[in-house]
Amino acid sequence: ASASKKGAEAQPAAKKHDDGAADLERVTDYVEEIEGNTEGIEDLVSQLSTSRNQKATEKAERERQLARVAISKEDIALLMREMEVTKAVAERTLRLHDGNVVNALTALVNG
Repeated sequence: ASASKKGAEAQPAAKKHDDGAADLERVTDYVEEIEGNTEGIEDLVSQLSTSRNQKATEKAERERQLARVAISKEDIALLMREMEVTKAVAERTLRLHDGNVVNALTALVNG
């Protein structure tokens, strides 16, 4: 009788072992799936970084171009007085409109 009792106890222990192995297999599969997905994520992060660097370079070049635009002190004073804007806004607006005071005034009125 005790031999059949030991066999009955061994069966649930083996079943628990099989369940644990199946759980481990599912976890392993999940980890492998995640690791496979990270390669795509790394590529996306690299592309974003490249894109961000390119945009920053383009913006810096645009700022250098704007800084080269010649503007007169009189035009700055006119915009500040007539449109009640700061010196920085007046300068920026003039530079964006290639120093043309009429276009700058129009942009400030319409903007």
